[in-house]
Amino acid sequence: MTALYDCLVPNLKKAYNSTGHWSAKKWSKWQSFSKTGYRSDTHGGRFVQNYANKIAAKSYGGYEKTTKMPIGSTLAKPSFTVGANGQAAMGPLFIMEKMTSGWNKATGDWRYAMIMPGGNLFGMTKGKNAGGMTFCHECHEGGEDNDFMLFLPEENRK
Repeated sequence: MTALYDCLVPNLKKAYNSTGHWSAKKWSKWQSFSKTGYRSDTHGGRFVQNYANKIAAKSYGGYEKTTKMPIGSTLAKPSFTVGANGQAAMGPLFIMEKMTSGWNKATGDWRYAMIMPGGNLFGMTKGKNAGGMTFCHECHEGGEDNDFMLFLPEENRK
């Protein structure tokens, strides 16, 4: 899985290179929290990796002990699939960005975005196709005690 992901990273970086969200060009330089790709049912059964920007990294690394993330925290999950024939295909880049207090109480002040391979912005909370992004927060409501974050499985943590 690690070797497969390492082969995909250059293509993922190019694929997400977008003006749809500032982090689409930066995520690969952030701290990685997953030692290998893991299947995420909440991201369409795709394999994902977890990255956090400098603002988020210290708090995010507390995992279930984390109750509040600092403003400006941004988390990114590049994704891919592996077909029955073993062929890998790129998936979307999933992004969570902690906004200022009161920005959107309905989402716990998180802005969700999804960048498709090819760089197109699928949607963003309070932006393009906001209605198409409601599934993000609906799922993350399950992590309300941890500032709406859902963490990767322990066996996949670095």
